[in-house]
Amino acid sequence: MSQLTHPGPSDLSATVPPSPGPAPSEASSSEASSSGAAPSGAFPSGAAALMPGFRYERVTTRGAEINVAISGDGPPLLLLHGNPLTHVSWHRVAPDLARRYTVVAPDLRGYGDSSKPDGGEDHAAYSFRAMGEDNLEVMRHFGFERFAVAGHDRGARVAFRMALDAPDAVTRLCALDIIPTYNLLSNVTLGWGLESYHWFFMAQKAPFPETLITGDLDYYINYKLNKKGVGLSIFAPEAFAEYARCTTPEQIHAVCEDYRATVTLDFAFDRADVEAGRRIACPVLVLWGSNSHVGRHLKPIEAWSQWADDLRGFAIPTGHYPAEQRPDLVLSALLPFLEGNEPARDPGLGADDRAGDAA
Repeated sequence: MSQLTHPGPSDLSATVPPSPGPAPSEASSSEASSSGAAPSGAFPSGAAALMPGFRYERVTTRGAEINVAISGDGPPLLLLHGNPLTHVSWHRVAPDLARRYTVVAPDLRGYGDSSKPDGGEDHAAYSFRAMGEDNLEVMRHFGFERFAVAGHDRGARVAFRMALDAPDAVTRLCALDIIPTYNLLSNVTLGWGLESYHWFFMAQKAPFPETLITGDLDYYINYKLNKKGVGLSIFAPEAFAEYARCTTPEQIHAVCEDYRATVTLDFAFDRADVEAGRRIACPVLVLWGSNSHVGRHLKPIEAWSQWADDLRGFAIPTGHYPAEQRPDLVLSALLPFLEGNEPARDPGLGADDRAGDAA
């Protein structure tokens, strides 16, 4: 096993070299429950330190136990993280947002300190629909029937599904660094496929991908987060440590179930919506990194325009993790949008960063 370390700025283009030491799962296995979640009522101090002013609750839904951080007393805003992250991926924007909004930041089922239920033979427990139902229940638990949602990566796909399935609940949708699943899987390109190989690797039949990934979990999480042209220095060491702590065999299996559901059920749900002409009713903001796989290989506005009429979006100079790399640019676009105004692009962005707006 290789010892997990957090590289400094000089290590931007290289994966951490292996050296003897325990994998992160070995450090956390004694603290994890049989479902891969932290014991009920126990919340890791690392996460709490990253989210000042937030309190934690565990919310039981019909299918899972969801770990939730919540703060603020304004209009409700749900923040949904991506893979292989947890709710702390919002730590550089959530405290600012909580000054104006009641911010609810859960770990998706299967991730972080939320439970990791069995996926079932058809993986339905890890569909974006199932994850969306969790989060509708979480928001109702806190007394919110209508709310805005911002999601990144897998969380943005959950938010997309919620906007279609529960249009009366989702008032505004902000999606970070994705295009809708149907458009993506219907138009796979060589460049995107090489950068996003994990979509098809993790969707393979269990336990093939799980066996290979869990052979060296610390190598995996370093490699997974070390994105092309960006590196690992964008992550706060404390946040990186949280992602490593949560990279357990239980989470890896849950994530694989997530991707198995994506290429089967989720794709079928989206295709049915396309055939039925269903569209997102609420206003939509799309932000993507000019230096991410989305910015390099996809046409976000063209794809999203097939789903939403009230649409705006543009590229920002980041990789795949914009809320951690450039929280200032995320906030400068998200806050006006949530207030019902049109977000203005930073005038300092170069032509390459603006070009995706017309793509």
